[in-house]
Amino acid sequence: MTLLHDLLDAPDPGPFALLRFEGSDRLTVLRGTLRTADRLADIPLPEPAPGQASGPRTLALVPYRQLAERGFACVDDGTPLTCLEITETAQIGLAEAVAQLPDTVPDTEDLGFDIDDDAYRALVAAVLRDEIGHGAGSNFVIHRTALARTAADPRRLAAAALRRLLTDERGAYWTFLVHLPGPDGRTLVGASPERHVSVEGGLAMMNPISGTLRHRDVPPGEAGRRRVLDFLADPKEVNELSMVLDEELKMMAVVAERGGQVLGPYLKHMSHLTHTEYLLAGRTGLDVREVLRETMFAPTVTGSPIENAARVIARYERAGRRYYGGVLALLGRDADGGQTLDAPILFRCADIDPAGGIEVKAGATLVRDSTADSEVAETHAKAGGVLTALGLRPAPAASARGDVAAYAAEPRVAAVLAARNDRLSTFWLAERAAAEPGPLAGRRALIVDAEDTFTGMLGHVLRSLGMHVRIRPSHDVAPGDAEADAADLLVLGPGPGDPADRAEPRMVRLAELAERRLAQRAPLLAVCLGHQVLSLALGLAMHRRDVPYQGLPSDVDLFGTVRRVGFYSTFTALSDTDRLVTPYGTVEVARDADGHVHALRGPGFAGLQFHPESVLTEDGPALLTELLTALLPIPHP
Repeated sequence: MTLLHDLLDAPDPGPFALLRFEGSDRLTVLRGTLRTADRLADIPLPEPAPGQASGPRTLALVPYRQLAERGFACVDDGTPLTCLEITETAQIGLAEAVAQLPDTVPDTEDLGFDIDDDAYRALVAAVLRDEIGHGAGSNFVIHRTALARTAADPRRLAAAALRRLLTDERGAYWTFLVHLPGPDGRTLVGASPERHVSVEGGLAMMNPISGTLRHRDVPPGEAGRRRVLDFLADPKEVNELSMVLDEELKMMAVVAERGGQVLGPYLKHMSHLTHTEYLLAGRTGLDVREVLRETMFAPTVTGSPIENAARVIARYERAGRRYYGGVLALLGRDADGGQTLDAPILFRCADIDPAGGIEVKAGATLVRDSTADSEVAETHAKAGGVLTALGLRPAPAASARGDVAAYAAEPRVAAVLAARNDRLSTFWLAERAAAEPGPLAGRRALIVDAEDTFTGMLGHVLRSLGMHVRIRPSHDVAPGDAEADAADLLVLGPGPGDPADRAEPRMVRLAELAERRLAQRAPLLAVCLGHQVLSLALGLAMHRRDVPYQGLPSDVDLFGTVRRVGFYSTFTALSDTDRLVTPYGTVEVARDADGHVHALRGPGFAGLQFHPESVLTEDGPALLTELLTALLPIPHP
């Protein structure tokens, strides 16, 4: 009897996993024992014994509810953090594995989506209007679930679906089947296109993917080429990828020593869909479990900023996500005993319970220019590959589609894709060496984080200018805080919400800090939400934009110089003059023709509505150098 037959037909084979890694011609089989953990730090990763071979040690299934470990909101469905401690590893040639897997999918009954198309349209409209439209964030991912059931053994159904995914799907980062036995167990099968995070040899990598082109919408011939070009130039698709790129750069700013370097963009071709993607790379010395914790979870399945995205998801979704939106994480040791990690996002997969209930979850990324109909179609397309593998959807007719991969290789298509980087920040596109003494060498900055980890990126930019930087959450920095008062520069950072909401503790704290710093005549920089709070302290009115500026690059005049900057805002200060007399001195105002304030500067303080640290801001370091060298006093020799 073969190994696969033993796993699929034996009454109790125990827990196991079948994994095919991108580009591999083999199927990896993992067996072992199960344990649960409360925290990511508790995932077992033992030191290698003398003479022990390198390789995988633990496969962890990290559920979405693990966000609670970081203090973030979630619907707690009790799904455990489950660890397969690996005791046996085997390899099977891919062709041999496919031959051994069942070639007939057992009968399944399609029960439709738990939220029908009309209800999901209404949900999308509500998030766009009430959340993005009121400054809660730049994008949110709200899922719904395709339901089905089967009388077949979940292992046999999953194995037949795995066979189809191995033969029919393409472009998957991992194709997988994970079986957790027992009355409360699960069987997961899927093909995830997206590496969330990996670490090998001290190099951390992330892979933000966004933007979706449905192959069924691409006709053959020249019309298909035009459709691909239109997709690549679509502002909605461009902005969507830029936003998740910024969000994952925030995570890399925490786990990588000098932040991440951006590589790409590239196209990711699946069987039903093509996506756009970037790669991020950076050196790290963190324990891989800490890397996992600091990157919970990908913005492509949550939104940004992540902490408030978690709150929005908890308000709008009816039930917990189980493993959807979490990660599979393979932890191991390399030949030198160093830690390794490979963690794809857990989506584009079926979750089958022991009684034959089947769930396939799919979410759409909602941004300011989303439409309800397109997001409904996107959830159908994202669930389509797994539903086809389960026999619940017919495979698309290849003869009716254009060859998207072939079009993508053509020079004009490649040029349009590459042009996406033309006006992005070279700070994040270039490889950065260790910082040399910069124009602000030796100065100390304290950044107050108001629930948006753009502050991590801002910290790296300020360090590149020579500053010593600390970042602390707003609830931890009270007026009179010794470190805040002693800092050469206090930075009030970005965050979600209405800056005028005095029932919100973050807004009260930021206002107190701004007013104290102004009264002290001590250097102050305020960014996005911090800028809005500063503007209110200076007596400016606040306005909620009819169309949010979320993930929007724009050319604006900043005190006589036109610069390309990236906005993530719904609120803006208003001014009808370029110069404003305040109790804290005369303030210069950079504004547009409608009076929307982009920036302001006065004696010892400055505010920026945009994000100088964003990948969308073309030359943020130079902009900050000019602003801060004028703002900070010349140090004594």
